[in-house]
Amino acid sequence: MSASVLVPHGQARVPKIRIKLKSYWVDLLQVAVDAILDVAKTTGATVSGPVPLPTRIRKWTVLSSPHVNKDAREQFEQRTHSRLLDVKNLSAETVDKLMQLEIPAGVNIDVKL
Repeated sequence: MSASVLVPHGQARVPKIRIKLKSYWVDLLQVAVDAILDVAKTTGATVSGPVPLPTRIRKWTVLSSPHVNKDAREQFEQRTHSRLLDVKNLSAETVDKLMQLEIPAGVNIDVKL
């Protein structure tokens, strides 16, 4: 048996594109989401989302002085914001426009069919 999703008998599998966006900056992430929503709206595709996924927070604590003052430390954190979009009812025009879309630098995109 294949790893694909089982579809009830008599129903066709609806093609969709799952888009996962990641960025350190929420504003750039929102610009990318708005651009994708605009393309989907103009081509007649339906969109589920954007679903805000949990923000991944990585924290580091570093000694500010290497030899003395053990109590003096600096703390840093890195936040990665994520959004998930499902684009359904695709057409060739939708796929072409999504491929030509200008996404701001600093936004990572994962696309799965």
